[in-house]
Amino acid sequence: MVEENDNVILLDEDGAEHEFALIDVLEVDGAEYAVLEPLEDDEEESEAIILKLGKDENDEDILYDIEDDEEWEKVADIWQEKIDAEDEDEDEDADYDDDEK
Repeated sequence: MVEENDNVILLDEDGAEHEFALIDVLEVDGAEYAVLEPLEDDEEESEAIILKLGKDENDEDILYDIEDDEEWEKVADIWQEKIDAEDEDEDEDADYDDDEK
């Protein structure tokens, strides 16, 4: 089972390895999706990617691209809503901390 905070190594089309941190697993309409953030330092602002979780013929976890645009949009929207909600919670916590001082 893929767990949050696991590191994942993915191969690109040229066979080069890229390491990602698993930052979240979302469940949408009964399917699971992994949100991954690149661990490479060559980009100042890295963008998370979303891949669908599945099982291979040996019942091992695999990650694959979401090929349906509508499905991808739905998952990306849910991820964005979750980030926005967390940002709002952090802002409220900061306001609460300021009020206590």
